[in-house]
Amino acid sequence: MPLVIVTWAVTGPVFGFSEPWQLVINTATTIVTFLMVFVIQNTQNRDIRALHLKLDEVLRAMAGARNSLIDLEDLSDAKLARLAGEFHAVQRAGDAVSGEPIAAIHQELGSRPGDAAQRLPPQLGADSPAPGDGREGS
Repeated sequence: MPLVIVTWAVTGPVFGFSEPWQLVINTATTIVTFLMVFVIQNTQNRDIRALHLKLDEVLRAMAGARNSLIDLEDLSDAKLARLAGEFHAVQRAGDAVSGEPIAAIHQELGSRPGDAAQRLPPQLGADSPAPGDGREGS
């Protein structure tokens, strides 16, 4: 990259910062930017594929998980929308394991459902010493 900047800085005065020089520089910059978009997109696609494989393995390994959800990314948009509707219906109906409505579970956890300390049982609350943290018996 520094070589490109040095080349740009040296060739500018040599060509008198002419319009053709500016056109060549702008064209080269556009081409490099365009190619970098493809490199970044390829990297993101590879990362997403790896993430999907990891999630597929988790689904496969969990008892009770629907193995039909493996390779979900290959479904059509209509099938994905139908599946999303099923999950929304489950969310509205309540927790499938306990049968409790999701809203009741969130209310039980507190006003901030994302706060992990509020999800801990009282004996493991934020003020309790955790095993191995040096606060036992204090």
